Amino acid sequence: MSKKNKALIIVGGTGGHVLPGINLASHLRLKNFDVEIITDKRGLKYFSQNDNFKKFVLPSSPFIKKNFIEFLRSTLLILFSILRSFIFLIFNRPSIIFGMGGYAFFSICLSARLLKIKTIIYENNLVIGKTNKYLMPFVENILVADKNIEGIPDKYSKKIYEVGNIINKEIIDHTNKADVKKDERLNVLVLGGSQAAKIFAEILPNIFRECKIKNIRLKIYQHCLFNQNEQLISFYKNNNIEFEIFNFTYNILDYFTKVNFAITRSGSSVLAELTNANIPFVSVPLPSSADNHQLENAKYYKKKFNTFLLEEKDLKNKLFTLIKEIYSNDSLLKNIIYNQRQHSDKNVYNNINEVLKKVIDEKN
Repeated sequence: MSKKNKALIIVGGTGGHVLPGINLASHLRLKNFDVEIITDKRGLKYFSQNDNFKKFVLPSSPFIKKNFIEFLRSTLLILFSILRSFIFLIFNRPSIIFGMGGYAFFSICLSARLLKIKTIIYENNLVIGKTNKYLMPFVENILVADKNIEGIPDKYSKKIYEVGNIINKEIIDHTNKADVKKDERLNVLVLGGSQAAKIFAEILPNIFRECKIKNIRLKIYQHCLFNQNEQLISFYKNNNIEFEIFNFTYNILDYFTKVNFAITRSGSSVLAELTNANIPFVSVPLPSSADNHQLENAKYYKKKFNTFLLEEKDLKNKLFTLIKEIYSNDSLLKNIIYNQRQHSDKNVYNNINEVLKKVIDEKN
């Protein structure tokens, strides 16, 4: 791989697609790849203005069948996207394409198949995503975070490589030295992501107020949407709750160093990051996640690392009791941290290098 190869990374419109794509792109640049990222309009908000990645925005859509007009509109948009992808690949022919999931990958993958460009799927959830499921026949390899993934037929088993979670290298190398309960206080990180920040901001503050009334000492570090800042700041100040509010950040590790417990959605990337950083958490699956994959992620981490799991419908009735139990029993968090320390994704990038070497060498 001494010569400069070109890599194309396709990401969808959620952080679960984009952030692993950005981590992979950063790694490939260090490996002397010329990297370009394709996303849709939704995904652009996850990129820093200073990241220096070449980006191309590709219109994309799922098949929408609720009525004829929507079906026609989505079909035409998909056909246009395939045509646009085909033209793009002709003029920007990459050595390798990585699909991280999302509708934009559908058009690129089909076009790449016609042009005989090597294409690889990466799936970090424990249930194969819908787009990735349809595209399995057309790709060279299927990289997975964990071999226990569901939804991949046996006939594609030879394509599967377990590589680990493609998360930020700094998080993989980070060692959490925070006390389990520093100064008799739980420092709680609330991570909502784009699809949960709203509901967490509506439900969790009242639970934290109940903790305050019951003399459970907390400091809250809460991710929220920008339009929720004023509401949350006012609430926490009025109830004399220690807090720090933040919106989307690229420096989540700054918060990992301050906390000893987290409340989070159950996307695979964030659960992997918290695990590698040795931060115990309660995961709250997004009820509307495709194929209920967030619930499967949460169940897996609960079984393997003994983390906590609460469904969204149970937050109001059960979260206070859980926090109270954690606050009064340090061993609950210590047990999770011990289990988390038995795991690391530090080999993920070496594993990817091995797959790349095989695919690029075969191509050449």
